[in-house]
Amino acid sequence: MKSPNPFVEIVSTGRCLPDHIMTNADLEKIVDTSDAWISEMTGIRERRIAAKDVGAADMGAEAARIAMKRAGIQPGEVDIIVCSTATPDRLLPSTACDIQALLGATNAAAYDISTACSGFIYGLQCAEGHIAAGRAEIALVICTEKMSAIIDWTDRNTCVIFGDGAGAAVVRKAGANGASGHAVLSSFIRSDGTLAELLWRPAGGARIPMDVGVLETSAHLVKMAGREVFKHAVRMMAESADQALVKAGLTSNDIDLLIPHQANIRIIEATARYAGLPMEKVFVNIEKYGNMSSATIPIALDEAVEQGRLKAGDHVLLVAFGAGFTWGSSVIRW
Repeated sequence: MKSPNPFVEIVSTGRCLPDHIMTNADLEKIVDTSDAWISEMTGIRERRIAAKDVGAADMGAEAARIAMKRAGIQPGEVDIIVCSTATPDRLLPSTACDIQALLGATNAAAYDISTACSGFIYGLQCAEGHIAAGRAEIALVICTEKMSAIIDWTDRNTCVIFGDGAGAAVVRKAGANGASGHAVLSSFIRSDGTLAELLWRPAGGARIPMDVGVLETSAHLVKMAGREVFKHAVRMMAESADQALVKAGLTSNDIDLLIPHQANIRIIEATARYAGLPMEKVFVNIEKYGNMSSATIPIALDEAVEQGRLKAGDHVLLVAFGAGFTWGSSVIRW
């Protein structure tokens, strides 16, 4: 099958990671756990934790500045800012608008999406839609997460998993200005809201507003049914990978690098098996950062480029799964 003509391309990427490193040994002092258990069960050895006075907008803006500098893009040239975050600095206005102000991108429309760990895949589709419709030429897709702010630090099943960080990409119309970027060949996204309570924050929104009872029961923090999430994550990521490959007119044999959401090393390994790809073709950095929700894929993509894991003409497969449930995949020709 012939690969489709792409609407958009990724021009550049950038990342922002907090300076503070929390190791598994540090967590041993907080909850009843061990470095050996965390490493074996999750593959995580350390994670980054943002300072109290650093918000999601701050990290997202810094990642965007780096991506824009690499692309030679000025703030006034940005038409759309799509921000994925599960940890907005405040509920109103959007984190995207705060980032717009920090960047000085005065000509941009800005909005948030809330698709958890699948945010980069969903954000790419949003950007593609605006550009394909002729409503924008340059978009910023930003994923920024301060997961440490919504974690129950007394729950050893969740607090060991998550970390903070932000990743960003400059996206434009394919072939704009005669240049050749990294073409988005296909994407696939899906959701299943009937499974929401397997990974959620039960309270703190408009339905169950924050009050003393919510705070006392920690109902505003992340709750997760780990085994059930694992089962659905592997199946749904395998499905989305297959669908994106079909849409791109490719097979797993054509994939040079798989960049999965960095949720758990066992999920990553199972996804690679289902995709028919050896671990040598899988990018893994979960040991350094843990699960940064939607920020994991753009940060991993940025690191893969920096490390020379991608060369011109390579095909990279991105695949993610998150709360909602949401899941999705994209194929990019580098």
